[in-house]
Amino acid sequence: MSLDRRTLLQTAGLTAGLIALTPSPADADVLTAADPTPARGKNEGNGPFRKLVIRGVNVIVGARGEIVGPVDIVIKRNRIDELIPIDPNAPKRRKPHDADHEIDATGMWVMPGLVDEHTHTGTGNTPRTYAYKLWLAHGVTTVRGVTVAAHADAVRDREASERNEIVAPRIVNYQTPGSGWDGGQVDSPEKAAAWTTWAAANGVDGIKFFGDRVYGRAEIEVMIAEARKRGLGTIMHHSPPIYKELNAVESGRLGLGTVTHFYGHFESLLKEGREHPKPPGYDYGNEASRWRAVATVIDYTFPPGSPQWRAYLEEQLENKVNFGPTFGVYLAGRDLARVRGLDWHPRFALPSIWDFWEPSPQAHGSFYYDWTSEDEASWKRFYQQYFQLIHDYKELGGRIVGGTDPGFIYNLYGFANITELEMLREAGLSALEAIEAMSGNVAQTLADPRGDQPEYGTVKPGMYADLAVVPYNPLQDLKTLYGTGTTRLDSTGDVKRIGGVQWAIRNGVVYDAKKLLADVADMVKAQKAAGACRDIDPDWSTYGPCGGSAGADIPPPAKPAARPTPPPRT
Repeated sequence: MSLDRRTLLQTAGLTAGLIALTPSPADADVLTAADPTPARGKNEGNGPFRKLVIRGVNVIVGARGEIVGPVDIVIKRNRIDELIPIDPNAPKRRKPHDADHEIDATGMWVMPGLVDEHTHTGTGNTPRTYAYKLWLAHGVTTVRGVTVAAHADAVRDREASERNEIVAPRIVNYQTPGSGWDGGQVDSPEKAAAWTTWAAANGVDGIKFFGDRVYGRAEIEVMIAEARKRGLGTIMHHSPPIYKELNAVESGRLGLGTVTHFYGHFESLLKEGREHPKPPGYDYGNEASRWRAVATVIDYTFPPGSPQWRAYLEEQLENKVNFGPTFGVYLAGRDLARVRGLDWHPRFALPSIWDFWEPSPQAHGSFYYDWTSEDEASWKRFYQQYFQLIHDYKELGGRIVGGTDPGFIYNLYGFANITELEMLREAGLSALEAIEAMSGNVAQTLADPRGDQPEYGTVKPGMYADLAVVPYNPLQDLKTLYGTGTTRLDSTGDVKRIGGVQWAIRNGVVYDAKKLLADVADMVKAQKAAGACRDIDPDWSTYGPCGGSAGADIPPPAKPAARPTPPPRT
C-alpha cells in the first residue's frame, strides 16, 4: 500500500483532515483513516451485565490521594453500585451471590480508566479503530479529541461508543473554529460568535484554538466569552505566530480553560519583548528550524523561583487555568535514538504511521533529519525548566491534566499514556498524583464548563464503570502498565516480561486488554502483507515494523489468584 506521508496535512490538530488514499484491490481489507469505525463484534468485550462483581481488589480512587481496599466492586449495568470492604472473618463465599459475571482479581489493583486531555486519530492515514483499541488496551477509557476526527465522524463515534456499538473509549468532541459548518472560515468576530453558537447546538463539546490560523486575538476573545455562556470548554495551543497578540497569561485573563503544550508559558515569562530572539536563518515554516529554536527560550526568561515566575503561576491559578504539559510527545527532542528504538514499535506501529514518522521536511513533527547532540542538550535543559514549571504550579494548587497528543513523533496511542505518567513522575508528581492528573483531574476539567460534577474519572459508587484492572501495583512501578509490560528477574534467574492491563472496563463492558493488543498486532501484519513496507527506507527504519527485530510480544495473561473453592451446600 503506497502511503505517501508528504501528501498528508502538516499541521498538528488537523489529523481528521488527512487525505484518504484509496487502497488498491490487494489492499481492500486494510482500513484507512477515512473508513467508518467497525461495529463491535460478538467476541469484542462482554457486557454490560445486570450485575458484575470484581473480587478482592485494591483501588486507586482517582482523587485526593485516596486508596481503598481490598474490596469487592459491584457494578450494575454501566455504573459502580458498591465498593464492599472485605471482612477477613467473612465467609469464604462472599455476598453478593447473584452476579451474572464475576472477575476474580484477588490481590490485583483497580484504577479509574485513564482520561486523556489531548488526543487525535488518523495520523499516517491510520484508522480510528487502531487508536481506540490501543487506548483501551492501556486502560484509557475517555479521550478529549482536539480533534479526534472530523466533526461528523467524531459525533457519530461518540454516540456509537455511548451505546457500546463500537470498541472505543468515551469521546469528548472538541473542534477547531469553523469545523463542521458551512459558513466558511472564522475570520471575524461576527463569524466567531456565529460559529460558537452553531457549535453549541450541533454536538461540539469544546473549542481547540491554534495561534497560526486566520482568526486572531479578537476572534479568540469572542469565542471564549461565547463558549463560557454556552457550557463549552476551551483549550489552546499557542502557536508562535500568535505571540504578538496573545500569550498564555493573557489567554488565562480571557477565561481560557487549558493551556496545552509548553507554548505560551515561557513567552509570559520573558524578561523583555513578546518573543525570544531567534538565530540567523530561523524559519517558522521549517520545522527543524522552529523546534531547534523553541528550547532556547529559557535563556531569556525569568528563572524558577523568581518573583515573576511565582506571579505568573499565581495569576494562572487565580484564573483557574489548567496546565496540560504533554511531555511525552516531545521526547525525540532530547533523545531521538531512545524514542525510535522503543520496543513496542515493531509489533504495534502500523507501517503507515512509521512512514509518517520518518524524517521529512514536509510531514508535521518529522523535524529531526539534521538533529544533533547539541540540539538534544538544549532540549534537555529546556525540559528541566518545563518540569519545574509544572511541579511548581501543582504545588501552588494548580490543576495538572494529563494528555499525550498521540500519533506524532514516535508517540504511539496508548503506550504514550504510560510514558506521560512516567514523565509527570519525573516532573515531581508522585505516581498517585500522575494517575490522578490523567483521570479525575481531566474528568473534572471536562465537566467544569457545564458546571457539572464528572461521572467518570474516579472509582466511586454512582460513577460510570470505566476502570482498568491491573495485576501489579502501578504506584510501585508505572512501567507495569505498558502493553508490552516490563522485565523482572524470576526465581530461576530468568528475565521475564510481566505486566500490562488485564481488563479494561468501559461503560460496563469488560474487554480483555491482551486480546485488544493482539487485534492491533494483526492489523500491523495485515498492512505489511498488503505491501505497506515497500516504500519505507530500511536504513532509517531498523527499529520499526518493516525492519529489525519483531519487537516485544504481548506479555502472557496474568493468572488471577484463585479464590478458595466454596464448600458444597448442604
